[in-house]
Amino acid sequence: MIQRQDHLKKMELKKQMRQEAGLVSERFPRVAGMVIHMTYYHKAENPLLMQRTVNVFPSSYAYFNMECMTKGCEGGGYDLKSVIRKNIKLQKKSFKGKMVCKGKNGEKASDHANITYEISVKYSKKKRSK
Repeated sequence: MIQRQDHLKKMELKKQMRQEAGLVSERFPRVAGMVIHMTYYHKAENPLLMQRTVNVFPSSYAYFNMECMTKGCEGGGYDLKSVIRKNIKLQKKSFKGKMVCKGKNGEKASDHANITYEISVKYSKKKRSK
């Protein structure tokens, strides 16, 4: 029962954080869409954990904190917000990089998982004044 309550609290907090982030159309008015490709790795015999693609639309929340997919990770994840904001400001159409999970997984420190990401951004065409 306690686990269920904790899960419900986490889900409610996540919902609140998404709403506070606002919509992509509000935060990034020139963005027509984004595709985020991520490859998750973890410390194991087979390091590839999973691949994930997230499609982002103007009507999507501008919440870019991706969870760590390693079972048992606490307080971790990958916050792509600053990377996305910086590259949109520079009007880049694509960019890629790596991030390490800052969470803890039992006794293991933050090197238990990491991701590589590649983000493609489509911008709306500029409106011409008459």
